[in-house]
Amino acid sequence: MRTSHRHRSEGDTDRIQAEISLGPLAGYVGFMLRRIQTTVFSDFIASLGELDLRPAQYSLLEVIDANPGLRQSDAAAALGIQKANFVALVNELERRALVQRRRSTADRRSYSLHLQARGRRLLEAARDRHDAQESRLRALLGAQDRDRLLALLNRLADVS
Repeated sequence: MRTSHRHRSEGDTDRIQAEISLGPLAGYVGFMLRRIQTTVFSDFIASLGELDLRPAQYSLLEVIDANPGLRQSDAAAALGIQKANFVALVNELERRALVQRRRSTADRRSYSLHLQARGRRLLEAARDRHDAQESRLRALLGAQDRDRLLALLNRLADVS
């Protein structure tokens, strides 16, 4: 009988994963995508944590940078974030002076999003960390397989 709950080390997790069969789960695209997403995101979350930034915040900064003046509702739709969650996300970035929300000149009921100088600097630092992660993945997969995997994932994203 186990009386204590100790935290598993990375070595324990690796050993367990090597010893336990996943049965048919290993052949399911959805399961494997979720498993890989967890692994990749854990690394990404840790690197962004040093900047006090979460992946959703980073994604929004990237989208705003690529689309200055984008309507708030369009940014939420592009990232697949529900409106209630998105408003809280923008509020936090605005509170930290990373993003500025401006009333749209075309539609006074909506807001457009713009990076502030502080947001641009934070985005550059986050990109450096993200680029480092992408380099590690490219080294692991090889450039050709990484590009092929990305193309396949984009095909799957288009189906949804």
